[in-house]
Amino acid sequence: MEIKFIDGAPDAIGPYCHAVRTGNLVYCSGQTPLDPKTMKLSGTTIEEQTARVFENLKIVLAGCGLTLENIVKTNVYLRDMDDFSGMNGIYAEKMGDHRPARTTIAVKKNPLDAMVEIECIAEAK
Repeated sequence: MEIKFIDGAPDAIGPYCHAVRTGNLVYCSGQTPLDPKTMKLSGTTIEEQTARVFENLKIVLAGCGLTLENIVKTNVYLRDMDDFSGMNGIYAEKMGDHRPARTTIAVKKNPLDAMVEIECIAEAK
């Protein structure tokens, strides 16, 4: 098992790492829309926050030698299920033709009161 802390990704706001690689799988910790430079939430709409989350996921995956195309499963945590459509539009845009398995649920509150958090599992080919 290899613990990964990725340069350029937002600092972890708790006792966890950005990702763990075991065998050919990479488990990425949930990313919120934190700007890695300011460590403040970025964006005021679900679309803006989802776009930032994807940028953070891309940074973490790149630090593991992977891309969004390597994702096999995502879990999306929305503060409000009414934001599903806005999140889903950006999700589809960022993922392109790639369609990994996904679960989307509403939670009472995300870290720092973010509108969205996304975690993923990726496979190194």
